[in-house]
Amino acid sequence: MLLDAKLRTILRESRTIAVIGAKDKPGQPVDMVGRYLIEAGYDVRPVHPVRRTVWGMQAYPTIGDVPVDVGIVNVFRAPEHCPAHAAEVLALPRLPRLFWMQSGISSPEAGRMLFERGVAVVEDLCLMVEHRRLMAGGLL
Repeated sequence: MLLDAKLRTILRESRTIAVIGAKDKPGQPVDMVGRYLIEAGYDVRPVHPVRRTVWGMQAYPTIGDVPVDVGIVNVFRAPEHCPAHAAEVLALPRLPRLFWMQSGISSPEAGRMLFERGVAVVEDLCLMVEHRRLMAGGLL
């Protein structure tokens, strides 16, 4: 587990977050977290293979289609999909600082792949909850 100080630094310095598995379905955790991150001032880039828009913004079929460098990748997919997403992330021209698997999502294989290339990994925690805790109120 990353130390709070390192997580706080990454959250403060990263401006763009790609949300893999993004959906704007009210009441679902992905919707609540995505909207929270937008309100907190992040440049959120929804990633979904089928949806064209999420939260009123363009959605991208894969992380590789996002046209800007991403600082944090936030994953809302089942654990069995995480190694494939880690491989997509590792193919990016510029690696993100953090790969965050939401509450209930853990993949030792994905974590190992990313850690070996210098990408910090968080598993089985909610980014919204941890952001609120670490950033004293949540807004940047």
